[in-house]
Amino acid sequence: MITVNINEARTRLSALVKAVEEDNETVILQRRGTPVAELHRFQPRRQAEVDRLKTHPQLNVAFAPGYLPTEPLRPDELADWMGKLKPARSR
Repeated sequence: MITVNINEARTRLSALVKAVEEDNETVILQRRGTPVAELHRFQPRRQAEVDRLKTHPQLNVAFAPGYLPTEPLRPDELADWMGKLKPARSR
């Protein structure tokens, strides 16, 4: 593991990247003695990690034929919806 401050990393960036690339080193960048970043070899995500972002088969939604979820509400649907949003008056 290599630890350098940011000013030194600026001047030696090519050498640090080469060490990470060829020697599988990890570089810790510090600002005023406090670690702020880590430079390490890139590892592509495994396929399993990407697959977990797919929806569960039981959660698939099937819309009725002809239904467009992005179409605007009809005036009567909008009135019903707005009526449900109004708070009830207290007497």
